[in-house]
Amino acid sequence: TMALMNNFTTVLRRALSGTFYPVLEEPIGFGSAFEGWTVREDEVVYHVLVPLTPPLGHIFHLERDTDHQRPGRNFRVRVELECRCPREQQGVNMLCFYHHADVIRRTTRQPNLLDLLCTDSYLDVKKTVRWFCALVRASWQRLPQSRSWNLALLPSKRSCNLRLTNSQETFHVRVLFGVQRRASDIFISSRHRGAHTPSTMWPETYGVAETKFFRHMARQAPQDSTHLKCLQLLASALACKDFSTHSIKTVVMRLLNTIPVSQWHKRYFLLQLSDTLDQLRLSLEQKHLEHFIVGNQRLPEGIRLPSDVERAKPPNLFHSLAQDPAAHSQAMQAYLDL
Repeated sequence: TMALMNNFTTVLRRALSGTFYPVLEEPIGFGSAFEGWTVREDEVVYHVLVPLTPPLGHIFHLERDTDHQRPGRNFRVRVELECRCPREQQGVNMLCFYHHADVIRRTTRQPNLLDLLCTDSYLDVKKTVRWFCALVRASWQRLPQSRSWNLALLPSKRSCNLRLTNSQETFHVRVLFGVQRRASDIFISSRHRGAHTPSTMWPETYGVAETKFFRHMARQAPQDSTHLKCLQLLASALACKDFSTHSIKTVVMRLLNTIPVSQWHKRYFLLQLSDTLDQLRLSLEQKHLEHFIVGNQRLPEGIRLPSDVERAKPPNLFHSLAQDPAAHSQAMQAYLDL
């Protein structure tokens, strides 16, 4: 998957050289398939985040959404033209985007980012996805994978979904786009958040930080550690109950961060299952489960958070259960069935 995405970004960066479209940075694999577990073996989706940085003459400003009616932490990406007038080289004949946007547009015959991928000066998720999908479709034959795989682009508004098939297998890649926050492992991304997510809204995502946490634990845990088997078993069993897989993952991450890694040896497997179920039951009864990344000041060294994320109050992942008695009863029944 990563070889495919690296080839794509290399080819596309070459094609976009000299244009004023977003710069595609090195793709990052994240999510369960890259952490070593899956909910369903027959429906593995490889999630890949492609970070975007502004092209020459443009600046990205991240603005926090202040509408508290929307769940989670959300941002908008305001795109501004940057003044690049030489301050110390008087007399140099150089045009800057800020003062001479129309002249540059005429001489280069290249539209700037504001013209094509923005809505009211804000980077538009849906326009960005359509732009990237068109590039993928046009460049596929230039990739070495095209000689042995067939590519299909599946419909989606906030991600580029690729299905690759050959005579023996099929796999799916979901490409999301993001903007990095302050040289950290936190990004705002194009991921879906509810049916009415505005096209200029970019929800904050913690998937890259979570995947780094699992990779850190893989280096620390015993070679025969079964923490991933425990997570996969419980997540798979509850998936058909319409129960949040992320809540199971959060419980396991919290246990991994508190229980010595030596206790995740395979001979303690039943104890691990019991501890995870006990913690899940307590969280359901209290209708409270704190987010693992937001507000966590005890993450392993090497996982970088912006100061506002590190100091924030952790959101309650079971907030909806506290507000909806029927949903809480349904979640408790799913737990009892398990």
